[in-house]
Amino acid sequence: MTSPHNRPLRFGLVVFTPATRAQWVDKVRRAESLGYDVVSVSDHLGMPAPLATLALVAEATERIRIGTLVLNTSFYQPTVLARDIATVDHYAGGRVEVGLGAGYDKAQFDRAGLPWVAAKERVDHLERTVLELRKVFTAPDTVPPPAQPKGPPILIAGRGPRVLRLAAEHADIVGFTGTAPVRDGDGLRLGGPQEISRRIAEVHGLLGERARDVELNVPIHRVLPSAASGAVTDVWQNELDLDASQLAELPSFLVGSPKECADQLLERRQRYGLSYFSVLEPEMDAFAKVIEELR
Repeated sequence: MTSPHNRPLRFGLVVFTPATRAQWVDKVRRAESLGYDVVSVSDHLGMPAPLATLALVAEATERIRIGTLVLNTSFYQPTVLARDIATVDHYAGGRVEVGLGAGYDKAQFDRAGLPWVAAKERVDHLERTVLELRKVFTAPDTVPPPAQPKGPPILIAGRGPRVLRLAAEHADIVGFTGTAPVRDGDGLRLGGPQEISRRIAEVHGLLGERARDVELNVPIHRVLPSAASGAVTDVWQNELDLDASQLAELPSFLVGSPKECADQLLERRQRYGLSYFSVLEPEMDAFAKVIEELR
């Protein structure tokens, strides 16, 4: 078993802008050539269907793993979803990682014609989904079976205490959103250093012995050459008032040269046990220089 503080680093890219097949193929092949380990897609109405897109990404690439960050489980019946994920993993040769969430955006539910139920009910459905996926992935009569013997690794992402407890109990990867708790149904708000640190520490405590086996993930929202005034005002439309030293403390920000950013990632692995970083697509090229520095 590996200590969370020296686990190998992994780098994912969350892709959401391509509109055509050719654009998707070009983008994900470039991500593979730049050294990313995982390409992930989001699950929002108004964007391409995530599982169909993963099948395209698998066909267009050779080694890179493919995932969802994250599926809104409230959109899906668990047994059918498990079948579809197992099928994609089978055809992709065992490269799928499935990220799951409870759903946070009321506007998406309204657009889908789904009732906006209380957070407890959405998290209950997330838990049912996780358990059903595990069951289907390992069932001897699943057709086609997933290529990975225990099924695709499951990432559970969230910011609320109950989702993080669920992740600590069931997930192979715990995803921290980098955002702060808000009133249910409101949009995202970037969390400050102390808030993020506290949640990571709580999950470490919940994991116990599982901490050696569970990967911790966080998004990289921005890769900045310097902490210039006003540089972060376009991230989640936040109104953070952080100086350069505070900004550099945020796990979801990197500030400085590629070498300085690489050192920040190594320090965050040592401090928090974070080892899997998912970069938002606009930062793909900037972060590629950090990957090169680390490798």
